[in-house]
Amino acid sequence: MTTPTFDALQAPARRSFVARPSRWGVAALVVAGLISIPVLVVFSSIFAPVSDVWSHLADTVLRDYVANTIWIVLGVGISTLVTGVVTAWLVTTCRFPGRKVFEWALLLPLAVPSYAIAFTYAGMFEFAGPVQTALREVFGWGRQDYWFPEVRSLGGAIFVMGLVLYPYVYLLARAAFLEQSVCVLEASRTLGRNPWRSFFEVALPLARPAIATGVALAVMEALSEFGAVQYFAVDTFTTGIYRTWFGLGDAVAASQLAAILLAVVLIFLALERYSRGKARYFHTSTRYRPLPGYALKGVRLWLAVLVCFAPVFFGFILPGGQLLVWAVGTAAETFNFALLGLVWNSVSLAAIAAVVAVAVAIVLAYGIRISPNRGTRAATRFASMGYAMPGSVLAIGILIPFAWTDNAVDSFMRDSFGISTGLVLSGTLFALVFAYVVRFLAISFNTVESSLAKVTPNMDGAARSLGLRPLAAFVRVHMPIMGGSLLTAALLVFVDVMKELPATLIMRPFDFNTLAVRAFELASDERLAESAGPALAIVVAGLVPVLLLSRAISRARPGAQ
Repeated sequence: MTTPTFDALQAPARRSFVARPSRWGVAALVVAGLISIPVLVVFSSIFAPVSDVWSHLADTVLRDYVANTIWIVLGVGISTLVTGVVTAWLVTTCRFPGRKVFEWALLLPLAVPSYAIAFTYAGMFEFAGPVQTALREVFGWGRQDYWFPEVRSLGGAIFVMGLVLYPYVYLLARAAFLEQSVCVLEASRTLGRNPWRSFFEVALPLARPAIATGVALAVMEALSEFGAVQYFAVDTFTTGIYRTWFGLGDAVAASQLAAILLAVVLIFLALERYSRGKARYFHTSTRYRPLPGYALKGVRLWLAVLVCFAPVFFGFILPGGQLLVWAVGTAAETFNFALLGLVWNSVSLAAIAAVVAVAVAIVLAYGIRISPNRGTRAATRFASMGYAMPGSVLAIGILIPFAWTDNAVDSFMRDSFGISTGLVLSGTLFALVFAYVVRFLAISFNTVESSLAKVTPNMDGAARSLGLRPLAAFVRVHMPIMGGSLLTAALLVFVDVMKELPATLIMRPFDFNTLAVRAFELASDERLAESAGPALAIVVAGLVPVLLLSRAISRARPGAQ
């Protein structure tokens, strides 16, 4: 009998290192590649030849685009940072009347579209509105006898967007404060720090990653805003992209503007990450006792109530009340079968997009879990960049390849079979649902991934030892555990799709309207009272997810019941 050689003994060991690619990993790579197409298309436009439209833009409005965009980034960033962090700290660590109500009420502006607040404030505070009219009647003033801030201005746009977007910072900052250990706060007190110095020197630095993420989300939403800035006649990159494409008829120049805006967003995110350096933020204590409650008295008590009440009043109660008044006054004209059709279009479209976005997020997150290699992780992160793309930018990145595919397929079918297929992709709801999935994938993916990470890998091993394949293990083991998070992800995407305007306005099929588009069209025609019905329907649809979010945050602290 021959003795096996050393090479023969080692051959099986060498083959064992060559792992077959997982089906989930391949599926995640394929899905990530498809989702990344709009980003790649927008960036590739930089290499296209520059047209004469650019010289026209440079001579007329390009400076305004740049200046107004910078001011919006600074204004919205600072206002959301201050409002979100201060209110989160007050309701988390201080005790004053109404604190329990403010915990969830401070999230209510998140349910209101920014363009709805924009035309509501314009209707109330412009020269012919009820506020200035009442002032002139009471004091007998004429047009030149008093000064009133101009609502339809850059400052008005920043104010409106700050009211709507501060909940992003509040949401993450409060969750970060709730998760902090009491021990570090007590250590700072023993070193002579009062509560405010403990906040600035200990609690705030520990919460910096979460706060930075919230500010980044708010700034990206502000950069993508179309309805409010368009209604206020503020020239930004988002409005410029729309006008260059549909007004000047130059899709290449519009995509190049979109590439510049997307590059600005990515640079902003990179600078924030670079500013952290190698700093890391960890809690080393395992003791999670109830957070200290600083009982406020006197002036501080009323100041805390005022600080928490002001954003709720100006961001939800005042515009929501005006919308309700308008909606009741025009109920006979607006509440009809046409409105029910808009509700059906919006709800069904949002529901489909939410289901698809969560399904795609499951494929990506579970693909990383099954095949945790750098390639899968990098592709997935790149695919989730769509949230940094404004709706108008996203529309360009989708319609260009979809239109090319439609034309190629139509030409082939005509030449081969004499059949015209038409706009199968770019002219149907398929493109719109795809845009929503790309735009809001980051929301569903981050929620699903964080929930999946809490499931111990031992459960995967136990399921496989019982003969379950990865898909069966996910359905029978992971999905029951993650049910709440999957529902949360779907609700968040649902609300954002209901409010999304620029992508819907550009990519909707002919004769197809949604509540967001109808509200914007009526407001643009100065039919503000009639636009209240569709806008109020969007607000009502967003209240349930907002309240669920508040409940989830309240239970975020380890050991909370």
